[in-house]
Amino acid sequence: MKLIDGISVFFPAYNEEGNIEKTINNAVRVLDKNANNYEIIVVDDGSKDKTSEIVEKLAKRNDKIRLIKHEKNKGYGAAVSTGLYNSKFPWVVFTDSDGQFDFSELSNFVKAQKENGADLVIGYYAKRKVPFYRILNSKIWESIVYLLFGLKVKDIDCGFKLIKKEVIDSIPKLEAQRGAFISTEFLVKSKMNGFKIVEIPATHFERTEGQATGASMKVIINSLKDLFKLRKKIGSLRN
Repeated sequence: MKLIDGISVFFPAYNEEGNIEKTINNAVRVLDKNANNYEIIVVDDGSKDKTSEIVEKLAKRNDKIRLIKHEKNKGYGAAVSTGLYNSKFPWVVFTDSDGQFDFSELSNFVKAQKENGADLVIGYYAKRKVPFYRILNSKIWESIVYLLFGLKVKDIDCGFKLIKKEVIDSIPKLEAQRGAFISTEFLVKSKMNGFKIVEIPATHFERTEGQATGASMKVIINSLKDLFKLRKKIGSLRN
């Protein structure tokens, strides 16, 4: 008996021609073993390399793989939103397209959901393979989020999450376009709607191909602006 009946998996991608084929093939192996039915969606956020061509080639061989393409780069948040709202199965999982997570750990996420009756199972880095300044930025961000919204999790931005489709359907619109804000907005709104969040550790590897984006000072400042806008909006709804 397989662990899960139906699940949608999506990978936000930007210029990941060096990683995307291996990432998809790993996901297919894991899903064939653990899911009765599934789909794999790659959201190509305006890549300038051959990411889309590689996905289209794989999709011709496997009809469970499909490509959604943004003609222009809209940002990580927009890519995540596209993936969330185009997933069709009762459970949705997304993770990074660069292969920095061990996708075989999906089984740990599913088991944690069943054991705890969780609506969301979110990963936190067992040991994050990024420069120290990025870890520090994340911890400062999480402290601000806790002060503003009372959301206390080990790692807001860890890019490995399992989500019940019901949670997505309860949040008809995500406003975030930028990477540092999308997970925060989604988790804050999930918490406000009373959904149960459980956390588990996720293995993180060093990036072997391509370059990470999203940690620039411009992105951080704009995300802080978005954060305070959300706080103001939520405050007005409560008053």
